[in-house]
Amino acid sequence: MHFPGQGWGEFDGLPRSSKIGGSNIARLSGRYPAMKTHITEYLGHVEVILPALIAEGLTANDRAKVRMSALQAVVQRAQSLGAEPPELTAECRAAGIDSTMIRSLLLGARAAGNGVTTAPGLSQLTDDLWKDVEIMIHAVQAGDAPAGIAADGRLSAIRAQVEIGNDEIREAQVAKLTAVPGPEDDSLHRLVMDLHKALNRLAAACAQEIVAGASVYGLRPDDKPVIQAFMRGLERTRGLKFDHPGLDTMAARRGSRLVVENDIGTTDAHVLIVAIEGATVTVTHTDVHKARAKFFTALFDQFPVQWSGLDHGQGDELGGQAFCLITGRYDAETSERRDAFLEALGAALVFLIDWNKARKVLRTLVDNAEAVRILDWAARREIGHRGFLELGGSELVASAVRHATPARIGFGERLSDALGRGEAVDFLKAVLRISTEALRENRSLRVARDEIEAELLRRFERTDSTLLAVVVRQAGLAREIAAGIAHRVAPQPSGFLQDGSRLAARARRIEEKADRLVVETRNAIARFAAAPTIGRLVNSLEGAIDELEQAAFIASLLPACLEPAILQPLADLTAAAVADAEAIAAGIDATAEIPEGQRTDFEDALAATRRVADLEHAADQAERAVTALVFRSEWDVKSALSVLELARSLERACDGFAAAGNLLHEHFMADLSA
Repeated sequence: MHFPGQGWGEFDGLPRSSKIGGSNIARLSGRYPAMKTHITEYLGHVEVILPALIAEGLTANDRAKVRMSALQAVVQRAQSLGAEPPELTAECRAAGIDSTMIRSLLLGARAAGNGVTTAPGLSQLTDDLWKDVEIMIHAVQAGDAPAGIAADGRLSAIRAQVEIGNDEIREAQVAKLTAVPGPEDDSLHRLVMDLHKALNRLAAACAQEIVAGASVYGLRPDDKPVIQAFMRGLERTRGLKFDHPGLDTMAARRGSRLVVENDIGTTDAHVLIVAIEGATVTVTHTDVHKARAKFFTALFDQFPVQWSGLDHGQGDELGGQAFCLITGRYDAETSERRDAFLEALGAALVFLIDWNKARKVLRTLVDNAEAVRILDWAARREIGHRGFLELGGSELVASAVRHATPARIGFGERLSDALGRGEAVDFLKAVLRISTEALRENRSLRVARDEIEAELLRRFERTDSTLLAVVVRQAGLAREIAAGIAHRVAPQPSGFLQDGSRLAARARRIEEKADRLVVETRNAIARFAAAPTIGRLVNSLEGAIDELEQAAFIASLLPACLEPAILQPLADLTAAAVADAEAIAAGIDATAEIPEGQRTDFEDALAATRRVADLEHAADQAERAVTALVFRSEWDVKSALSVLELARSLERACDGFAAAGNLLHEHFMADLSA
């Protein structure tokens, strides 16, 4: 049999079924590895060499994505002349493209006006891109003729809308090549994605065997442990996608490289390709969401992977939905470390499914950075977010708010504003965990919602406890003033009082500090919709501090020498005020722990409120003793008035502590009965 021509570039006379859209397949010059492959195809036995055609089509897909990424970068470079062009060397190396040519193209990119971009070698780049797509179409047509013919028609329609000459291209034409338009429109990028899916489908259909769940062909014996490492991680977390499709894996040997591909989910531009050569692993990841790509690469911080492409622009100016191409290279020290990395790669893929959807839901509850941190936390603990979405997402949280705390979160109020940032993040982590566990253990939605509502209630109780801890500081400031007064009026052997020149000034500074604390606490109470008794507790202590500051001012004016008979009841009165402040602080501190269910804390809180009540009675008696002594004595008016006013201010402060004690009792009894 005679075959005209000497090489594939001159090979004609093929059957019509082996031509693409009426154009001779010889346009694919130099793209196929051996003449016997083409002879087999010519003889009509395409099924024999279909795996080789698919492999070449998938390799062309790798090149096409890098070239489309370069086209996007050309426009971005032209619009920001002077900026350093993106580095695509790693991507080119992974796809087998000359990176020097791409670098020259980017460095020479210029805006020519009227939306036109010029770059040396631009025409050659687009010609190579067309050829890559033709190779993909040919491979698809070899296994599915109707799909290949339809794809060739789409390619012809796209080419008719794109005119490239003299190394010039319009930005709108770049969008037609590289953007991901809506379903009503088409682009070369969408065609490439559809062809890629078709090739993956054909590859799975003609797989020689299944290895650990992956469809494979053309493997060497030593390839199987490598596939098994990747699939070990994939199978460990696969269940976390629940009913969502995706994570189908194929593997094949392409020359010196073992290539593993995973479709991840249903997003068109979302594909992972892993190439393994010896102990070196090259990861190529395409995504329409750069934030998701960054999230993904961050999951492998325990491996020294060299990532490139994370600083590339998104190409929003091109219209449609641009994609980003991320490449990672890991040169493992040993085959064991290589396999550990492959296992980590496989385990991480499930967390990319619906990642952006989960981020958008969480972003309505906390800010974007916190939403991403929550997803990162869930992925690293292999909890994931799909369970959260399966059970309702934002509605799951809204239901918990409606049933558990309807009065504490206003309509339209962000959860982080009502609960506090830290508590909101911890609550949402718990929601993701509960959702996943509920689905894994086949628990009902009602049970999951009950657990989430209980978690939300605990978070609000914890917020109340945090606010009570601030009120403890308020009581501590009250004690400082009372202790200063006690030091001033303590009976001295000499009969002279301690120097009070600095007492009033110090008490005023403490009172001002307490006022600032009160303002902050009231704001927090309003923001977190805390229990009303906490606000009233703050007000009672504020009144007590005001009385103590007044008492300190009067104490600083007392005559230097007072009769010992009057100093003892004054000392008893100030001692009651000091003890009152200490007791109320201890009671508040114990009350803050009661939501955790500690019986001892309840008993401590109850004992503290009883002590406050006893001290209030003691203060009343001491104040009356002072009053009786003043009226029985023949003092000058100044001394008499100062002692009476001091006693009354101290007694009123103790009344304030007693009111706080009653409120504290009301608060913790309400907690216990809830």
